[in-house]
Amino acid sequence: MTQAPVPQPGIFAQGTRSHHHLELAVRAGATDADVLDALRRLREPHVTAGGVNLVVGMGPALWRRLAPSAAPPELRDFEVIDGLDATSAPATQRDLWVWVHGTGEDVAFDTARLAAVALAGVATVELELPAFVYKDSRDLTGFVDGTANPPMQEAAEVALVPAGRPGEGGAFVLAQRWVHDLGAFHALPVAEQERVIGRTKPDSVEMDDAVKPADAHIARVEIELDGEEAEIFRRSTPYGTLAEHGLYFLAFSAELRRFDVMLRNMFGRGDGPRDRLTDFSRPVSGSYFFAPSLRDLNELLD
Repeated sequence: MTQAPVPQPGIFAQGTRSHHHLELAVRAGATDADVLDALRRLREPHVTAGGVNLVVGMGPALWRRLAPSAAPPELRDFEVIDGLDATSAPATQRDLWVWVHGTGEDVAFDTARLAAVALAGVATVELELPAFVYKDSRDLTGFVDGTANPPMQEAAEVALVPAGRPGEGGAFVLAQRWVHDLGAFHALPVAEQERVIGRTKPDSVEMDDAVKPADAHIARVEIELDGEEAEIFRRSTPYGTLAEHGLYFLAFSAELRRFDVMLRNMFGRGDGPRDRLTDFSRPVSGSYFFAPSLRDLNELLD
């Protein structure tokens, strides 16, 4: 009997405060068999046990190479966005992405390290980023992050490729590292910070459309496609040191084009002005991945 396309459970698992992200490039000489052997090692109990979630995503070229029938036709590499006023969203497309999240830094670190060891023979780590939940799920700017997320009972519909399509039960993934200029942002009066975001700071109440600026962050990232609101499922977390800090923006969607439209709007290449938040935060990485369903992963690896 064919297994139903169940998503990777870590996409939706809640309550974890310690996160660790790895983005990797597959070595030029690694064969498909080599990559599959390494991915099998990720599923061994000593890697995935211990109350921690592990989610794996593949870059477009790698997933199409390993499982062409399960690759949605619209899956493609992240492309540079040249925004207005010398802003831009760079492309640093990687081949593999591993997201570990658990109840503490120790278990997240141990699992991420073992994942890197399992993949070391076929891939090099291009980005390693420990991240964390800040206060009551706030960004380092002090504003609640993910307020516009769908309720959990609707999250799967927003995040997963519908049944009957290639890649069903999997999710398109957008991963970007953003660097904040908190000094400049916090120098603004709170009322002006709220105009940048489009929400109140203490309780995250969205401004009325009559007073919300057209370049407010909320105004630029809430999009419509085919006359209906097109949502994404965000799982972003802050990261950093005193010297450099920001947000690892992580989102899942049933359609790749939702990311394209949202980002173009943010950088002033869509239907309105540039997102004012890009005055205070800039992306320094950008990749699209595909997080296959457990069924597609199991069929590939077994």
